[in-house]
Amino acid sequence: MEGIILSGIGGFYTVLEDSGERHTLRAQGKLRRQRLTPLVGDRVSFQPGEAGQNGWLEAILPRRSELIRPPVANIDLIGVVVSAGTPAPDLLLADRMLMFARKSGIETALIVNKCDEDSAMAEDIARQYSGSGARVFRTCAMTGEGVDALKAALSGRVHALGGQSGVGKSSLINRLYGFARETGALSEKIERGKNTTRHCELIPLPDGGMVLDTPGFSLLDLTLCDPFELRFLVPELEPFEGQCRFQPCAHVSEPGCAARAAVEEGQVSRQRWARYCELFEDMKIRWRDRYD
Repeated sequence: MEGIILSGIGGFYTVLEDSGERHTLRAQGKLRRQRLTPLVGDRVSFQPGEAGQNGWLEAILPRRSELIRPPVANIDLIGVVVSAGTPAPDLLLADRMLMFARKSGIETALIVNKCDEDSAMAEDIARQYSGSGARVFRTCAMTGEGVDALKAALSGRVHALGGQSGVGKSSLINRLYGFARETGALSEKIERGKNTTRHCELIPLPDGGMVLDTPGFSLLDLTLCDPFELRFLVPELEPFEGQCRFQPCAHVSEPGCAARAAVEEGQVSRQRWARYCELFEDMKIRWRDRYD
């Protein structure tokens, strides 16, 4: 039989069979020997259990995409959620997530939640990402503002909402789909969210899509690569490829750089470019020290 992994906890996997029946399975030892780890979202083949016994997950079918954080496979779209209030938006994390998704071939959306807390900040974030290739939504999970447009864009898709803790991912899922999932208050001391989602879970939806509820997180490292490759993960820089004085050009500090000129002329968001430069320098150090 074949199905999709909805969740995995303590070595047990809940798999939704194509017919709609759910099965509890354990992974066969051969997967461990092959160093294959089943992920939520994986299409798998399995042998169902008999007489109340758990069945066995036998094989993981080829993946069309894979994320590390959240650990999930075969996602159609990832919505990167940031806050326009408290906690303060971590846009460097958002950029890492967008770049990682782009490298993985996954469509992205940038969701600016809590836009009622600071409308000017929400507008500024939307402006920064207008050329990012990610469709931008401004939402408020508490009032429902912008939720209908977001729901229409997600309809029928297998999608995940990711981002730092406290930005309202679970609250958005509740508002989008009428759930009553646990949400958490912000820590008053450090103004960061308390994780209310403790494991990844793929939730089937009436429209045929699925949503992944994921734990919040505050750190994400891009996969190690030649730092010059990062420019291909920032859509705003694509139009200037091949137009710079030196080739290849990292679009960071080189003289005669067409992308930097575009930043100075306001064609490219200065904030987005500055964060790209920061990520480039970080990757350059990691690449230099990769054999240490």
